[in-house]
Amino acid sequence: MKLKLLLILFYSFLFLSPGLGMAQGYRIKTIVIDPGHGGRKPGASGSISKEKDIALKVSLKLGAKLKEEMPGIKIIYTRTKDVDVDLYRRAEIANEANADLFISIHCNSMPPGNKHIKGVETLVAGSHRLKEQDAAIRENADIKLEKDYKSKYDGYDPNNPSTFILLSLLKNTFRDKSIKFAKLIQTSYISRDERLSRGVKEQGVLVLQRCGMPAVLTEVGFISNKEEERYINSENGQNEIANSILAAIKTYKKNIEVK
Repeated sequence: MKLKLLLILFYSFLFLSPGLGMAQGYRIKTIVIDPGHGGRKPGASGSISKEKDIALKVSLKLGAKLKEEMPGIKIIYTRTKDVDVDLYRRAEIANEANADLFISIHCNSMPPGNKHIKGVETLVAGSHRLKEQDAAIRENADIKLEKDYKSKYDGYDPNNPSTFILLSLLKNTFRDKSIKFAKLIQTSYISRDERLSRGVKEQGVLVLQRCGMPAVLTEVGFISNKEEERYINSENGQNEIANSILAAIKTYKKNIEVK
């Protein structure tokens, strides 16, 4: 696992480093869509739904729209049904495919007393600062359900913020491009769907830390908010979310490709 990460890092510094710019003639060829959670890892639960189901439906809609409107791009899913996929394997799928972009779809949640909170936010890999660790620990908690997770993740402990330092070099390689793409997603949510934006945040989300390409995790709404839960479960809401992400991808592609 460490050797793979080092090889990806070496390649990225040669060809994709923000300081060096993109290689001439670079084109986005492969996008990996990652529906969060799945199987016995349901993620957050609302009053009428589970995060894993919403994530899958939005992801499949996004992939279908990409295939229709951007047929030259190869679309890969980390899952297409309700099954477990280990966090390390999600990033591994993207790395093995030499993907140009990784998009993980999730729903947000708040505990009792804060269920009025709603909105969209998009995460990129970042420092696991103690005051910002709650969301990252929530998204990383699934690894405790994986067999031999400490050996799979090189001794990673999801409750120990210091473990994220090990992956900081890989994260920094793609930081700028990930942030640019995340901002495009948030702007798209606001301008197209008039959603309430909670901004772009850098957090120590493990699946993003291990991706050898620009990568984001977008929280499409709060499943703990009844109004927003109805929206993200509706056909119209899911189509709007998918169309907004698609619009961001189109803009990112136009901006990043070098003639």
